[in-house]
Amino acid sequence: MASLIVTGGRPLSGTIRVSGAKNAALPILAATLLSKEPVALYDCPHLRDVANMLSILNALGVHWAWEEAVLRLDASSANAYVMPQGLSKELRSSIFMLGPLLARFGHAVCTFPGGCEIGHRPIDLHLKGLTMLGVEIREEHGLILCDGCAMRGAEIHLDYPSVGATENIMMAAVQAKGETVIQNAAREPEIEDLQSFLRKLGYGVSGAGSSTIRIVGGRVPSVMEEECVSHRIIPDRIVAGTMLCAAAMAGGEVTLQNAVPAHVASVMAKLREAGCAIQTEGDRIHITAHARPREIKLIETLPYPGFPTDMQAQMFALCTIADGTSMIVENVFENRFKHGAELLRMGASFTQKDRTIVIRGVERLMGTRVAARDLRGGAALTLAGLAADGETVVENAELIDRGYDRLDRMLASLGAQIRREEEKEERNTQ
Repeated sequence: MASLIVTGGRPLSGTIRVSGAKNAALPILAATLLSKEPVALYDCPHLRDVANMLSILNALGVHWAWEEAVLRLDASSANAYVMPQGLSKELRSSIFMLGPLLARFGHAVCTFPGGCEIGHRPIDLHLKGLTMLGVEIREEHGLILCDGCAMRGAEIHLDYPSVGATENIMMAAVQAKGETVIQNAAREPEIEDLQSFLRKLGYGVSGAGSSTIRIVGGRVPSVMEEECVSHRIIPDRIVAGTMLCAAAMAGGEVTLQNAVPAHVASVMAKLREAGCAIQTEGDRIHITAHARPREIKLIETLPYPGFPTDMQAQMFALCTIADGTSMIVENVFENRFKHGAELLRMGASFTQKDRTIVIRGVERLMGTRVAARDLRGGAALTLAGLAADGETVVENAELIDRGYDRLDRMLASLGAQIRREEEKEERNTQ
């Protein structure tokens, strides 16, 4: 257990490099099972969720090692298709393993995945898509047992553009006989990154970034066999958005390097509405914020390219100190306002009805002890601490570590007064 201790009132200044995207790295790590050659991944973030995924891969027989900033993996000796239950329950993205395992072995066994409790996140779209590929699925004693020995291409229309379901179907379909077409596919940048990686492995995947993705089953022989497949993970748009929000709340001037401005266009639009000055050039984003944020009339979370649900909590925190009344509608998850109760402890003022929040901004928040209930909510409370009077203690910082490589160090490098405090061992024995 760990806590972040933040003393508010210090503006941010400086330059920070955005890390590789967690939500791109996890499905790509799963897809390494499909590679016949060793894989070298660059910009893979050092996160709790990544560590859990690597542990799952290790249990399946995949060898991996960090060599400075490069993660090297070799799946040639993978010999198991039953995922370890304990690790799977800790990691929502363990469900990504179904597709690669079916493509590699024709079978897959997993438990229902875990992760942050931010609402009902059914995996029925994953299972329905795999069933349409000819996979036989049954549930026994909390396990999902899949037989994909007779997988064949199919036309699959997703009822909702689920990112995970789109990626899982893509990875299974690379070894299905014939062509698979996914209609109403998710359009997130992370899906484009997965397509790029699969193409490097020799698989015929096209259309990612649009609502229609085509996958031709079977590996395309390479003109020249490579000894190693190299791939660089795309920058994390949620980390970028979080740091932009941090600058908007604390004030100051911050430059992000290794960012993709197009991936955070919806976030930048709302921050400009709040009065921030933002300039972009190549992979750099510069934000200037020297005044209290203005109200934001409406934020609605939607699938990409709409406003990301993973940025809702951070923008909620921003709106608590905005000059005026803001409204947020959470359309993706029904239980993603747990940070609201903690922000109330800091002096925030808002009303909630179902999935809609109306926030009346206050001039200053008050530092106090709060607890992270999920990954993004924990980040939002940390940002709130930057704008609060006095000291804010954010408990359960290990949840924040699931998606940020030491958020405290990132903020401290920009001048924030923040430190990390690990819980003393004696406290556990009382």
